Amino acid sequence: AAGPVRLWVRTEPFLVGALPAPPPARLAPYYLRKTAAYARARAEQGCFPRLRWPSWRHIACGKLQLSSDIAWLYFELFRGLLGPAPPLRLRWAEAAAACASAEELERERSKARARAGSPERAPGARPDSLSLPALQLSVDTLQFLLFLYVQQLHNVSLRRSLLGDEWPSPRTKAPSLPGKAAGGNKNWNDQEHLAFVQSHLLDMLELLLEPEQLSASSHSSCSSLVSFEAVCALSFLLEGTVSNSGTVLPLHELALRQPCHGHNGYSKVTRAFSLPKLESWLRSSLSPNPLGMTVCLKAGKKLAWAQQVEGTTRSAKIACSARVVPEVSPMVIMSHVYRQTLAKSSDTLVGAHIRIHRCNESFIYLLSVTIEKCRNSTFVLGPVETSVHVQSCDNIKVIVVCHRLSLSSTSGCTFHTLTPTQPLILSGNQAVSFAPFHTHYPMLEDHMAQVGLATLPNYWDSPMLVCRDSGDMSVFRLLPPSDFYTFVIPFKMEGDTTETPGGLPQEYQEVLSQREQKVQVWQRMVKEAGLSRHQRKQLQAVVENKFYEWLVQTGNRQQLDSLVPPATGSKQAAG
Repeated sequence: AAGPVRLWVRTEPFLVGALPAPPPARLAPYYLRKTAAYARARAEQGCFPRLRWPSWRHIACGKLQLSSDIAWLYFELFRGLLGPAPPLRLRWAEAAAACASAEELERERSKARARAGSPERAPGARPDSLSLPALQLSVDTLQFLLFLYVQQLHNVSLRRSLLGDEWPSPRTKAPSLPGKAAGGNKNWNDQEHLAFVQSHLLDMLELLLEPEQLSASSHSSCSSLVSFEAVCALSFLLEGTVSNSGTVLPLHELALRQPCHGHNGYSKVTRAFSLPKLESWLRSSLSPNPLGMTVCLKAGKKLAWAQQVEGTTRSAKIACSARVVPEVSPMVIMSHVYRQTLAKSSDTLVGAHIRIHRCNESFIYLLSVTIEKCRNSTFVLGPVETSVHVQSCDNIKVIVVCHRLSLSSTSGCTFHTLTPTQPLILSGNQAVSFAPFHTHYPMLEDHMAQVGLATLPNYWDSPMLVCRDSGDMSVFRLLPPSDFYTFVIPFKMEGDTTETPGGLPQEYQEVLSQREQKVQVWQRMVKEAGLSRHQRKQLQAVVENKFYEWLVQTGNRQQLDSLVPPATGSKQAAG
């Protein structure tokens, strides 16, 4: 179809891929250009066009002076961003869980057991379109370099901080400004993503150039050519459509359209693009993301939620962007929920990116996520295929099975997790508690399989301190077994899961067994006391009164009261 091309920045590389912390100094653009040259020169050693884990570990640890843990963090974070498909995730989890030591796990990671090719899916590919190649830990080199460059999103600029646009303190509370859709959270702010790409476009193009296209100072010239493979890699960041056709295509497919060749400088003879023309065409075609958070806030569909109590707050907003195309994940924004219990389990949330913002004193059950500026609330999340990030929250409890958990600027929060990766403790956290995942619902194991999450390995108790100011081990603790109680999801559903997947660690299970024994002793004592019918009623009344007093004193009465279904006349539109 003829017509102008409209490009925008893809959401996932920034929302899920950009670690919400300043990157190591050795990941600055200068060092990434040296990494690119080093990788291209060692193609036969597993560095290019695909970068194997042992080769990246050598570059990261030996050349960039990163720790092995940080090297693996970025490598695994990128792999999780593009794939692999859930069945392959489960196969890798099985292999990792069978390792008895860190050395054995490293040997497993370093194996090359697949033919050349990509076990991950390309940008925009459907998860179920993959076959099952053998396990191989490798990534597309050029895309991985762009991914590392995107980490600069959270590199604090001294100049901008002096002008007031940003400030190094992660707990700074700034008022919401008109036109700034996502406030201080850059991962969600599609306007920030666009500004970042526009500001760094030439740098990123030069990062993808072949060595002969660069000057002695590693910069481009007006005669530099960009290979088609480089533009394919740039599809990791950019996608678009033709004349608002509704069909979303990756950048490289749009760039090959005949009407665009005169604008982007593509030559069928060289199979390459003129860098100046390509840069100019990209800049003129870039526009705000029509599938991003800004559009979701302005024109998103209002969602109704089971158990939502109306009238408790007029400022609550829950909206969802439309599923425009199956390849693009919708967004759900939940904001200013106060003293409510919300529940949702539907196709609306499957594969969606969910942002929970400024929710206080609420109990939110999401049986399908960025949690930001929330207080005194409980969040129960279904299996999350990618990441859960918790930022600027106080005294919240998060119960989740997820691929990755990260937290920054939290205080007094507790995390009950089942996760195959180490929880990431970024900057500004205080009094964090980690505990084993301790609940279930009937479809939980089915949902875990659908997103490729297994019960082992489980690193809930092995967090990684990532930032310099998070190096104090006292910022977190493992929840004492004496403070541990299981959590019951108070809704009826169909399914086969009847207990916590994977069970509980022995010390926590022993505490629960001891409490169960005390209950049995109490019941036996009441039964053997020989009370009359009148005395049993009196005892029951005393116990109920004491229980009611405990509910009021602990604040748990609100949680139970909010589970009462709303009146029939207060139904909302389905969503």
